[in-house]
Amino acid sequence: MEMRCRCGDKCIRPISETLKDIELFYKPCSNCKIGKIKKFSPLAEQINLDEIDNYFGSCKCGKRHLDIVMSHVLKIMIDEGVKDKKANLRNSCVPLVTPGYPTDSVPYLPKDSLVILSDEMDKRCAERIIKEVGEVSGVLKGDIRKTVGIKDSDSNPHVYELLAGCDLRCDIVQTPYGALGIYKYQHEIHIEFPKAKSPKIEILEKVLEHYNKPTVLDCTCGPGTLGIACLKANAQKVVFNDIWSPAIEITLINLETNGFPVKPSGNEEGLIASGDKFEVYSMDIRKLANYLDKKFDICIIDTFPGVDTKEFVEAADKLGKKVVLV
Repeated sequence: MEMRCRCGDKCIRPISETLKDIELFYKPCSNCKIGKIKKFSPLAEQINLDEIDNYFGSCKCGKRHLDIVMSHVLKIMIDEGVKDKKANLRNSCVPLVTPGYPTDSVPYLPKDSLVILSDEMDKRCAERIIKEVGEVSGVLKGDIRKTVGIKDSDSNPHVYELLAGCDLRCDIVQTPYGALGIYKYQHEIHIEFPKAKSPKIEILEKVLEHYNKPTVLDCTCGPGTLGIACLKANAQKVVFNDIWSPAIEITLINLETNGFPVKPSGNEEGLIASGDKFEVYSMDIRKLANYLDKKFDICIIDTFPGVDTKEFVEAADKLGKKVVLV
């Protein structure tokens, strides 16, 4: 399957390439400047805002401390009237690094390694940030407290607004079966901050310990993380399903980039694609039994926080021998 980012650039690449030198990706060189900005104090009281530009705090290695980059972003937000001069780094916007990878210290960012989210942002300010702040690849408007996606077939989807740039991110997820790279168009797929250990993967690992090459149904697959982990764990077969079409689109990309070639079916619903040991569907889980004639060893359900899982579990009981809520 051909992989092309919506922005037209070469944002999508095999995860094996992304993982090369990932541990050094956010590390400073010996000449990098240390960020000494107080996050809870007004930025304008610490720095002359007129001095902040793309060279402010820069190093010849091409990286800048996250706090310096965020100061540059906040300076533009203040200039454009999105924030007042009392604004500080803590209440400016949400930084989402890409690749998302857990670090033991504040990261130093190279070019195009940050997507930012703010519920106060406007398009003019966003476009200026993309033009002037080299580390920022995309600017989103939205409230991080509201989960992106669709809860069920009876709900309306919620998305953030992409104001400027490209919001494709890649999260590195560590598993016992090898690291995964999970791409997301962040305005359409829920945010998960990088952790050294994923609680969801730990739950899955404990379940898989009791099986030898199980069949797995990932009922609400999102970007495909758990199902791909099962493939990496040598599952006999994995079926991915999600009612949210952007989740299915990105699942196909994540399968391909993690080493599982995809054959699209050409359908817009039902069976969307297949490959060696996997199939991908897009439909209400309650209708999935009409398409699948065998019970799976494991059915995974990963819903939005706070969602009543009763109907999901009832539907999964018809499809699998063991239902796992993560």
